[in-house]
Amino acid sequence: MSDGAETESGPERRVRIVVEYCEPCGFEPTYQELASAVKEEYPDIEIESRLGGTGAFEIEINGQLVFSKLENGGFPYEKDLIEAIRRARNGEPLEKITNSRPPCVIL
Repeated sequence: MSDGAETESGPERRVRIVVEYCEPCGFEPTYQELASAVKEEYPDIEIESRLGGTGAFEIEINGQLVFSKLENGGFPYEKDLIEAIRRARNGEPLEKITNSRPPCVIL
């Protein structure tokens, strides 16, 4: 079943993103910023947030973990997540995002 959206390589696949983050850690604004960037690029994307454990900022695309702050120690770059979404929509294999920006800057 197709929703009618077509790309050069054929029908686009539905993409569902789940972001699990630590609310007491103050990660909600980072989630909101990321969700806003995703929606700007892909308005039809389904993105859901869940409360996670201490220090968590984990991102799944269609049930596959593609980014883990617990593993990488920082937050994902928006461009890397947008690229992963593009790959998922085109039915290409997903790779884990290993680049991350620092969680905070001390001046």
